[in-house]
Amino acid sequence: MSRSRSVTPASRRDFLARAAGAAGIAALAVLPYSAAAATPADHPLAAAPGTGAAPGRDPAFDRLWPLVQRELDRLGPAIPLHDRVGVADYSLPSDQPRFYLLDVAAATASSYLVAHGRGSDPDHSGRVQRFSNDFGSYASSEGAYRTGDLYVGKHGRSMRLAGLDETNDNAEPRAIVIHKAWYVSHGILGRLGKLGRSEGCFVFAEDEADLVMEALGPDRLLLAGRFGA
Repeated sequence: MSRSRSVTPASRRDFLARAAGAAGIAALAVLPYSAAAATPADHPLAAAPGTGAAPGRDPAFDRLWPLVQRELDRLGPAIPLHDRVGVADYSLPSDQPRFYLLDVAAATASSYLVAHGRGSDPDHSGRVQRFSNDFGSYASSEGAYRTGDLYVGKHGRSMRLAGLDETNDNAEPRAIVIHKAWYVSHGILGRLGKLGRSEGCFVFAEDEADLVMEALGPDRLLLAGRFGA
C-alpha cells in the first residue's frame, strides 16, 4: 500500500543537509510531490515575461524547464548532478515521443518513445488513465526519481531508479527501472497505433534505451507525471 508522510520544509532541509554531509547521497528524503512549477524571473534560462520562448530556443526545453528547475530546487542535494534531466510527460499518448532528455547547458531537449504501465491503462487505450505506487498495481508512478546504477537483468542492460516522493517511494521494492523491450518501436506503432505496456517501468525502444541510459547516468533527475503539452 502507498504510505502517507508529512515532512515540513525545515526538517526536510535539515535532513538533506545531514545526509549530504554524513553519507553523500546514500540517505534520501521522501518529499511531498506537486506538479505546479514556477521559474524565477531572474534565472538565466527563464524566457522574458509575455514573450514565450526566447528566439532560437528549443520550445520543448522552454516548456519543461520551469518544472525541472522547481524540482531541482525542491530536491536539493538528493539530486547531485543537474547537467541532464529526463522527463516522462504522460499527458501525451504512447504514440508520441513523450520522454524528453534535457541538456541544461545547451537548453535543448531530445525526445523518445516510452511505454507506461498496464495498470495505468487497463483498456490499452494508449493513454495513462491513473498512477499508482501500490505493489501489484503494474502502474506507472508519478513523481521525482534519482537515476541509479546500470546492471544487466532479464531485459538486458537496465538502470535502477529510486523514488523520492510519497507517490513513487515504492519504486525500488517494486523493481521500477529503465529497460528496453520489443513492444516499444515504430514498427509496433505502425501495426497497433500505440505502444505495448510495461509493468510500471520506463521502457524504451531497443535501439534507443542505451542512449537514454548512458546520457542520464546515475545521480540525475527523472521526473514523471502529466505536464500538459
